[in-house]
Amino acid sequence: MNEPSQRGRWVAIITGAISIAIAVAYLALITVLDARGPLQPPPPEALGLTAPAISSPAEAAADPAAPAAAAVPPRG
Repeated sequence: MNEPSQRGRWVAIITGAISIAIAVAYLALITVLDARGPLQPPPPEALGLTAPAISSPAEAAADPAAPAAAAVPPRG
């Protein structure tokens, strides 16, 4: 055989081997990701959909935008 035909054959073999390696890596990645279980939606806090938590009664009294129900009554 002549040289261009031989080179084309090796290029085809190497390209096929790379393609098969990528396919196997993809299948392995999908298997690992799928084994983690179903996807869960993020909590509302991650999306910024909830009001910020008020940690103390003093903080609630100092924040005029806080609703009255958020204020914790004093103990005793």
